Amino acid sequence: MKRFVRMSYLVAAVAGVGFFALSVFVLGVWPGRVLEEETRRMSPEHPLPLTASEQRGRSIYGREGCAYCHTQQIRFLKSDVERFGAPVLAWETRFDYPHLWGTRRIGPDLSREGSIHSADWHYSHLYSPRSVVPDSVMPSYPLFFQGGPDRPTQEARDLLAYLESLGRARELAGPEGEARMRTVSHRMEEMDLTSPVLNANPARSRRQGEYPRLSLGNDPARGEILYRRHCAGCHGQRGEGDGPGAYGLLPRPANLAEHEYSQDRLSFVLWNGVSGTAMPAWRDLPVQDLASLAGFVRQFYAPRSEPELPGQILELGAKVYAGHCAQCHGDEGAGDGSAVRELRMVPASFAGARPSFAVSLRAIRSGVEGTPMAPWTGKLSEAELSAAAYFVRGFYRQ
Repeated sequence: MKRFVRMSYLVAAVAGVGFFALSVFVLGVWPGRVLEEETRRMSPEHPLPLTASEQRGRSIYGREGCAYCHTQQIRFLKSDVERFGAPVLAWETRFDYPHLWGTRRIGPDLSREGSIHSADWHYSHLYSPRSVVPDSVMPSYPLFFQGGPDRPTQEARDLLAYLESLGRARELAGPEGEARMRTVSHRMEEMDLTSPVLNANPARSRRQGEYPRLSLGNDPARGEILYRRHCAGCHGQRGEGDGPGAYGLLPRPANLAEHEYSQDRLSFVLWNGVSGTAMPAWRDLPVQDLASLAGFVRQFYAPRSEPELPGQILELGAKVYAGHCAQCHGDEGAGDGSAVRELRMVPASFAGARPSFAVSLRAIRSGVEGTPMAPWTGKLSEAELSAAAYFVRGFYRQ
């Protein structure tokens, strides 16, 4: 009997150790090898590692607990794919140790953050989150700056470098990489979650693309609520481009009270953003809300009388425009000149936004800080400057 009991203990011990070893293999070793093999097969041959600055930024990101509120994983769920685009694959995070995927989305997912917001927006957001996102619950990080969002310390620069690296590896892999991943990954085919757009973040700005033509809804109360919630932080309470977040942004937010916007232009900007600036797209809002917002924005502009100009002045303006402006702004002032592809941001469209004469003249005289628009006072006479400033306003189409 005693021998039987001893043998029972021995068998139980051996079985326990064996079960433990099997569990380690099945739950740890085997999945790790499968994941490693999948990473090897799907990864580009020479993936780009983080630079020294980006690696320091990653350490700061982890130190400050950013992963507690932000995820870095677009999951294999239909809702994730519809909102953000292609799911994150294992090889994208092969250099992440320890990983910073996160589990809660108190803040937005950052998997593709590198191409969503401009650098000046990030600095303003870090310095004072509610200055650019009024409803934000994110804490501020003034210690990363020397008194203002336009004076970042090296830690702020490193953190931004890391944020701008997120999503870069997948984007650099290009169409060839996406095709390779689809042939290797059975999960994407089985779940029918392949996204035609790698980065479908609704805030990502686009230089061109289809957009709904907003009807400029007749719900001014709803439009005002949306404006105070999403726009006043940068554009100001009266639309004058003087909101609390405007201080750290270049170019400055548009002065909505000094521009007359067409229905088509507002539709484009709200749907696609303004590439090269801090103005994001707002494709996550319902079209009805965008229409109400557009209608409210147009109320900031108060029509004013402008003097009639002699024909010779307009002729001079046309000559100046053709010789100095059309290559960027286009023959019809639509911001589609021959040099557009070489510019970081699309030039202003005079066909969709008519500035006041004072704003137009100031831009030609002094340029627009933070944009490719340079001052022309050294090349044009006062008469030519004034004539061009009047002429471009004639491109506007209601």
